[in-house]
Amino acid sequence: MATRKLLLATLWLAAAASMAPAVSSAGAGVSIDIDVAPPPPRVEVVPAARVGYVWAPGYWRWQGHEHVWVGGRWLRERHGYHWVPENWVGNGPHYHFVPGHWER
Repeated sequence: MATRKLLLATLWLAAAASMAPAVSSAGAGVSIDIDVAPPPPRVEVVPAARVGYVWAPGYWRWQGHEHVWVGGRWLRERHGYHWVPENWVGNGPHYHFVPGHWER
């Protein structure tokens, strides 16, 4: 019974993960502007290259009332595009989060 529940949970997570690109490309977004500067980026050891993937470096995400580090990850390569990493843009005392995205 436990094996069946684990299999169902795994299938459900796989199905949900396969929907993520469709949802993220829908154009809906959240704008985050805060008055707290993000800490400097952490030094990450980039793993050996993987064929068909590009490395997306880690970044600081705003969660509630603080910055939280999100580690780097592999993204499936999109031919003809390059990955623009997530970053924070300062504007006076405010900081605006720019989500990572693909550009031609």
